Amino acid sequence: MAKSFRRVVTGHDENGRAICVSDSTATDILQRPNRPGVTLTNFWKCETTPAEYDGAEETLGGPFILHPPKGGSVFRVVEFEPEDPEVLKTLDGKAAFAEMGADANIVEDARHPFMHRTDSVDYAVILSGEIVMLLDDSEVLLKAGDVCVQRGTNHAWSNQGSESCLIAFVLVDAVAKAGQED
Repeated sequence: MAKSFRRVVTGHDENGRAICVSDSTATDILQRPNRPGVTLTNFWKCETTPAEYDGAEETLGGPFILHPPKGGSVFRVVEFEPEDPEVLKTLDGKAAFAEMGADANIVEDARHPFMHRTDSVDYAVILSGEIVMLLDDSEVLLKAGDVCVQRGTNHAWSNQGSESCLIAFVLVDAVAKAGQED
C-alpha cells in the first residue's frame, strides 16, 4: 500500500508574519497500471528560477508530468515496490511514460523497460529501503540515507529487494552544455 504524506506549506499573512498556509495530506498522486508498484506524490512545483516564495497559495494541479517545468523545479517522493521480473517483461515503458507527458524520454531497446532520461538535475535521497540505479552499462545499489545527483543521464530505478523503497526527489530543469546535446 502506498505511503500517505502530510504536506505543510508556510507563507506570510498580510502583516508579513510567518503562518501555516495549509496542513493536509498530499493529494497530487499518480498510480497507474502501466507501471504497477510505483506511486509518485508531488508536494510542490515552481515555474521559475529563482522560485517565488510569496504569492502562490498552491502550485499543483493539472496533468501529472514527469519532468519539471521549463525553468522550474518539482519536489516529489516516489515509492517503488519490489519488482516482479515476469511482470516487468510484459510492460510498455513508452506507454507508461506517455501518461506523464514523457514518452520521448524513454530509451528505446534498453535493458529495463523504464530506462529514461530527463533534461534535469535531480537530487535524490533514499528515505527507506534500497534500490538499484541502472545506468547504460552499470548499476549502483543505493540504500536508505544515500543521496544521488542524477545529471541528465539514462537511468532506471529497479527495486530488486523485498521491501518498498521511498525516494525523495527535487527535479530542477537543466540544459546540456553547448555541444553536448544528443
